[in-house]
Amino acid sequence: MSVLPYLVAGWIFLIGVYGLVTSRNLIHAVGCLAVTQSSTYVLLLAIGYRDGGTAPVYASVPRDARVVDPVVQALTLTDVVVGATVTALLLALVIQLNKRHGTIDPDELSALKG
Repeated sequence: MSVLPYLVAGWIFLIGVYGLVTSRNLIHAVGCLAVTQSSTYVLLLAIGYRDGGTAPVYASVPRDARVVDPVVQALTLTDVVVGATVTALLLALVIQLNKRHGTIDPDELSALKG
């Protein structure tokens, strides 16, 4: 089992978090959040991968054959759909924020401070 996919997932996560921390634009922050969430795709697929595994179609696979985990693949697809939905919702909120306050710079949004 290789460590490379886990390192790639960690690297993508760190790039996204760095972008979130240094962002001065809410649209950029939403994009960085999407990048951060994409690291979970790599991580889930790395967990479900098996060397020499075949597709999990059990009608044509012998009982002793190694197959990849279909549950992890389904979780990854669900993660993609949830990520796209969250990104669309956050972008819609940024658009409304821009319409009401005239800016998407978090430092200039003094009306939202407690």
